[in-house]
Amino acid sequence: MIVVVAGATRGTGRGIAVELGAIGATVYCAARSTRSERSEMDRPETIEETAELVTAAGGTGIPVRTDFLRPEQVAELAGRVERDHGRLDVLVNDVWGADHLWEWDTPVWKHDLDKGLRLLRLAIDTHLISARHLFPLLVANEGGLVVEVTDGTRAYNETHYRENVYYDLAKWSVNRLAFAWSTELRPHGGTAVVVTPGFLRSEAMLEHYGVTEDTWREATMQSEHQRAWMVSETPAYIGRGVAALAQDPDQARWSGRSVESGDLADAYGVTDVDGSRPQVWRYMAEVLDKGGDAGWEAYR
Repeated sequence: MIVVVAGATRGTGRGIAVELGAIGATVYCAARSTRSERSEMDRPETIEETAELVTAAGGTGIPVRTDFLRPEQVAELAGRVERDHGRLDVLVNDVWGADHLWEWDTPVWKHDLDKGLRLLRLAIDTHLISARHLFPLLVANEGGLVVEVTDGTRAYNETHYRENVYYDLAKWSVNRLAFAWSTELRPHGGTAVVVTPGFLRSEAMLEHYGVTEDTWREATMQSEHQRAWMVSETPAYIGRGVAALAQDPDQARWSGRSVESGDLADAYGVTDVDGSRPQVWRYMAEVLDKGGDAGWEAYR
């Protein structure tokens, strides 16, 4: 299985890349952060580390520095995959890199315009550029899979304003892109789905709350967030779900759908690294949104 993970440096992208490696895939780990050059997010994680984790898991990890706002670099990535293998089986569109650009609870007339527009370019334009240059290789053979990654299912984002117009639009747009891809790929035997993790214990989130993966339950925050945090998940959880989806001979049944990590876990019988099966979006909809005080234990 030949895979490109666009946005493979950390978080969800890294989790998906590693779990695809665990099923033996060759994974091109494409993003901007390398050991010699950091992206504007200025974090320490690198695509070389991700590629090494992919290989250690049983696959073949190949780091390729790629700025997905630079069409010529994405075209070069596509050309390399074509030269090396002549095909692409799975494209994971997880490019983001805009955590530093939005301001929560800030109306559009007070928000920095340049930062907002930069956020949209990183969140949406990158996915369009990726599609333009990698889809030709994907549709060369029937059965290609596109996995778009966002924050929030289509149903959740339809009914919840995500605190900031730029963030809201970015995450809603990725849901729509996956639906568009499902339509365009269908005549070529392709499948497109959009996935969202739940409350993700990413490298940045653990750092933000001053905990590690071993001590994550000790994090303290506002009460509602605290309760949702207890239903949080590691990047491996959604990675395992996507890896199972990639191996599913009937994966076309998912095409056009917007699903959370818990949906994939239920369908394929996978669990998080601790053996649990977190369902944070259900917990928010069924308990927190309704002002309920039901315990979180039943949702992981």
